Amino acid sequence: MNSTAARSSSDRSDRSDQSAALAGSSTMREVLEAYPGAQRALFRKYHIGGCSSCAFSPEETLAQVCARNGDLDVAEVLEHIKSSHEQDAKILIEPAGLAALLKEDRSVRLVDVRSREEFEAVHLESSVLLSQTVMREILAEGTNTRPLVILDHQGRQGLDAAAYFLGHGLQNVRCLRGGLDAWAREVDPTMRRYKVG
Repeated sequence: MNSTAARSSSDRSDRSDQSAALAGSSTMREVLEAYPGAQRALFRKYHIGGCSSCAFSPEETLAQVCARNGDLDVAEVLEHIKSSHEQDAKILIEPAGLAALLKEDRSVRLVDVRSREEFEAVHLESSVLLSQTVMREILAEGTNTRPLVILDHQGRQGLDAAAYFLGHGLQNVRCLRGGLDAWAREVDPTMRRYKVG
């Protein structure tokens, strides 16, 4: 196993240990570290965390968030977060898996959801920046016979975009695990890496 794969495996193991220890006393920061898609999952089912009226602070505990949102059952909310995380994992494609897919299927559509400045600084060949026009084209195709892979910086925004397209009936949608940062580390070390903010 190479050092990148070992680090990736170690990171997943650490996240697994964190998620097993989550409870009502866990802060929302800890919940989001263990389950990066937790905010999307909470908003989708409970309307928590998606706007200013239902926001939570990183230091607030899960029990506090549940109590002020209709006294939700903490165990049920944790189970929903875990289940959503498992569904998210099915959407992800590993960088090496995307590299192989691109070699075997030239019809793969790569859609980049980063800012225009990030896209112009560095992007994968044949990727397009998501715009209203691109979104309309994708949705107008109706069928999703052409694979669609969402790209972002570090794998945090891509799942939201993938969920949007899946929610509009597309089935062949994936999201690059770890974003272009993981691609640069694991597939193309010549690609420039960067930090935002």
